[in-house]
Amino acid sequence: MSRRSTVVAAALAALVLPLAAACVPNAPDDSSGAGASGGAGVLTVTSTADACEVSAAEVDSGTVRFAVTNDGDDVTEFYLLGDDGLRVISEVENVGPGLTRDLVVQVKPGTYYTACKPGMVGDGIRAEFTVNDSGVEVGPSGDTADQLAAAEASYVAYVKDQVGSLIAGTEEFAAAYTARDDETAKSLYADTRAHWERVEPVAESFGDLDPLLDLREADVEEGATWSGWHLIEKDLWQPSPEANGGVAYVPLTQEQRESAAADLVTYTQQLVDEVNSPDFTFEAFQIANGAKELLDEVATGKVTGEEEIWSHTDLWDFQANVDGARVGYEVLADVVEAENPELADTLATRFEEIDALLAEQGSLETGFTYYDELTEAQVKALAAAVDALSEPLSQLTATVTGA
Repeated sequence: MSRRSTVVAAALAALVLPLAAACVPNAPDDSSGAGASGGAGVLTVTSTADACEVSAAEVDSGTVRFAVTNDGDDVTEFYLLGDDGLRVISEVENVGPGLTRDLVVQVKPGTYYTACKPGMVGDGIRAEFTVNDSGVEVGPSGDTADQLAAAEASYVAYVKDQVGSLIAGTEEFAAAYTARDDETAKSLYADTRAHWERVEPVAESFGDLDPLLDLREADVEEGATWSGWHLIEKDLWQPSPEANGGVAYVPLTQEQRESAAADLVTYTQQLVDEVNSPDFTFEAFQIANGAKELLDEVATGKVTGEEEIWSHTDLWDFQANVDGARVGYEVLADVVEAENPELADTLATRFEEIDALLAEQGSLETGFTYYDELTEAQVKALAAAVDALSEPLSQLTATVTGA
């Protein structure tokens, strides 16, 4: 059975779930202006080190494009958050100084928050954002709505399966680590994390769960408590002084080990509880955005060797991110094939190419080459394959939502 057939076979009963938002980088210019019926046209966002200036604080429901310009000196992010200030409706990440990136969203009436995150850390610079009722229905209708509802149900089933495997593996890993059976813990580390890496965008939608579980040491804010996988990774693959800022690494005490392992299990269980909640949904725009986010994760961390800096198991993460992106695309493929068959063909080809390159270095079943053993030419080839897939994948959200 093909990967796509396996995913679709796992689908739950189809539910008609209206779309709320969509993210599309670099959409065509629209100068219709805020307040237009059925949408707000273009809003400009200017992000600096100490400001997040949005050109309007309210819009009509429908389609709106935020043109996010970074006028600061550090990389930034822009988020549209739900009324609780935690739930991520949509986002655009890694906006470098002097650059502009677009976030296209389809928003229903309600209260939201906008947020810029200079340096991509902290709670960001936030402001309340109101969406008024335009009287125009937001989202797809007819056959497309039915197809997207089936895709959403299928993807939720996939996520539940992955987090079920994740919690089981995490409990086994934590037990070995707590018992100081480091060789067993090391052998479980990368394989267990693959389940996390496949569905990480889902965790990101639940506020702080992603940083609590997966924050790299380089991204920990001063004074903050570090937790999660990479804290334990460092303790298992203890760095030399040269790789630790010139100071000797101090191993965690038994008490600290037990605390770190318990936190890892607790936060993972929170993720399991969230996705198994009766009201949990992951809508088509989130699936499409998440597929692109997973490729961005590869480009900014895995293919550079920055994610697994001590274990060097980056290719395990790389493969899992590609797996997650592929599943995200494949549950939506029927709509893509109907709306843009050329894009569907391109995406299928690009996924095959990147899988073939990864297969040259191993597999999740047999293990991969460690990142520090890759040649410069191999890293460049993998990076080029990521770039080749990233561009057509950035068209996915617009295609399935009609934005």
